[in-house]
Amino acid sequence: MSHDLLKNDFLVEIGTEELPPKALKELLKSFSATIYRELDAAGLAYDKDASRIFASPRRLAVRVAGLASRQADRAVEKLGPFVAQAFKADGEPTPAAAGFAKSNSVTVEQLERVPSDKGERLVFRALEAGRAAVELLPAIVEKALHELPIPKRMRWGARRAEFVRPVHWLVMLYGSEVIDCEILEQKAGRITRGHRFHADGELGIASPADYADLLRNHYVEPCFKVRREKIVAQVEKLATELGGKAVIDRDLLDEVTALVEWPVALAGNFERRFLEVPQEALISSMSEHQKYFHVVDAAGKLMPHFITVSNIESREPAKVVDGNERVIRPRLTDAAFFYQMDLKTPLSARRDKLKTIVFQAELGTLFDKSERVAKLAAHIAGKTGGNSGWATRAGELCKCDLVSNMVQEFDSMQGIAGSYYARHDAEPAEVAEAMREQYLPKFAGDAVPQTLTGCAVALADRLDTLVGIFGIGQTPTGSKDPFALRRASIGVLNILIKRGLDLDLRDLIAFARSGFASLKAADVEQKVLDYMLERLRAIYLEDNIATETFNAVAAKQVSVPLDIHQRIHAVHSFTQLPQAASLAAANKRVSNILSKSAGTGAVAASVDAALLQEAAEQQLAAALAAKAAEVAPLYASRNYTATLAALADLREPVDLFFDKVMVNAEDEKLRANRLALLAQLQALFLQVADISQLVPDKK
Repeated sequence: MSHDLLKNDFLVEIGTEELPPKALKELLKSFSATIYRELDAAGLAYDKDASRIFASPRRLAVRVAGLASRQADRAVEKLGPFVAQAFKADGEPTPAAAGFAKSNSVTVEQLERVPSDKGERLVFRALEAGRAAVELLPAIVEKALHELPIPKRMRWGARRAEFVRPVHWLVMLYGSEVIDCEILEQKAGRITRGHRFHADGELGIASPADYADLLRNHYVEPCFKVRREKIVAQVEKLATELGGKAVIDRDLLDEVTALVEWPVALAGNFERRFLEVPQEALISSMSEHQKYFHVVDAAGKLMPHFITVSNIESREPAKVVDGNERVIRPRLTDAAFFYQMDLKTPLSARRDKLKTIVFQAELGTLFDKSERVAKLAAHIAGKTGGNSGWATRAGELCKCDLVSNMVQEFDSMQGIAGSYYARHDAEPAEVAEAMREQYLPKFAGDAVPQTLTGCAVALADRLDTLVGIFGIGQTPTGSKDPFALRRASIGVLNILIKRGLDLDLRDLIAFARSGFASLKAADVEQKVLDYMLERLRAIYLEDNIATETFNAVAAKQVSVPLDIHQRIHAVHSFTQLPQAASLAAANKRVSNILSKSAGTGAVAASVDAALLQEAAEQQLAAALAAKAAEVAPLYASRNYTATLAALADLREPVDLFFDKVMVNAEDEKLRANRLALLAQLQALFLQVADISQLVPDKK
């Protein structure tokens, strides 16, 4: 085998103090991706499928399989001056030729000549030897470390190097050989370390292929993915033994995986009396503070058990469990205390406290906001067939739990705590549920409120914020959106569309505007409407709906999101029909023709059948009349998809008309009548959308 074809595995490991658990997964992803990218850029061949990535609390590592020992040699070709300028009449090289040769470390005689369309040119050709991998790898690793998504780097001791955590060792192996380099002020070697408690001694790595098994034999599972799978298997097994099912949140699982090197799941218990506390508070305490997984029964109710993942294989696991039970008991006791204390004060009695909490300096307090939300929610409920009285009550109470002990201790309980307290206060069930639903949807794909009262409050709360913040001139920018107006807009749109609420945004925004005594910004209502409709455009683009489809509907200037949604899906379905392209082009032509005649009086008010001379225009007129009658009930019922599907049948008479009929006839009456016919055609489609927008403008 030639030297150029030699291959070996490469291993890099950065050994550190415990890395930030919430960031470990992304650090590994970035570290490995940059290494692979730079190897590709350097032209160093390797086996990507057989390569492996590793991350644990104290290390980031990548093993690159079958890495070529050097870059392939590459042909170099540099064009020089034209021969006519390279030599004098007597054949002596000019300074241009001599300079080109010198820059490439050769003589003029060693240069070759190549033909070109402007005459012969001098050319330097050579075979450049590839560089050795061991020369290139240190810079590649340094680049990968530099590009890690670390918001704030730290220094330690007297060192000048900066990293997310102090670095204690560096492994750089190519095959069995150590790569001679220094990174982050650490001299590369072959020494790694095992588990901090079970096997903290130095471990020599003979070759990259030995790395994973060596660590596993010393109580470290180095592969993040494998470690996560082991945790899931252990947690689920314990939950089954407890007669329940473990609820494994993905983010919590990733965090726990990043906290342990040798996972050992253990089950613990807490007193059944704590189950009288809202289970969401108990779950929050267990997962957020202690990183425990909770267990539920077949009905989804919390069971008095938890599962913790230890980083040691204890000889006395019962003592580890006992320690965890001792830790969780005071937290659950606090939750129970806060809950019992809160129950002593009705939600309605907390409203006055909202007067002391500023929502926004120019927009008043949370009490002021709740007053506006209550009025707007009642208005919305009246339009959706909901109970305006319940909506008013829910709006007044919706922020009261923010001043409760429970929410001040567990901020994730806002809305949830209010729902429990409203039920305890004997508020109507739908009012209590609205306390919880006001924050839905919380993220993309989340559920929307199911009660009409919940919908009313959720819409009112967001619209009040949108109008208020726009009204004081604090419109969001691409990088700054402190009041989460983008998320609020998307929440409103999703509620209206997914719940099938036939509400006009323009009306809702105007009513919200009336709730403020004064707002300094001009055209607030139009600005909010435009902003929200742009968010709607983004939603459809993410759903792979073409921007031309959205533009076709946007041209109608409809402000009812549900209606927009129905029209967009109708137009999208229409674009899949074989007749669509031809009819869109015809509508574009009609639009251009009519726009030139607009305001000139050249278009007749109606079509005069007596002036229809050509067979093609007579056929089109008959077809338009028949289709107008056919689609009228479809359009009236807002069955836009069926409307456009029916109108697709017009392709043949429309194509025939443009083939056979001269629209701009010399006879003024004939021309006006034919323009009126085209206006009828346009109007039929415009009921749903301006399909001429489906044809991109020529640049």
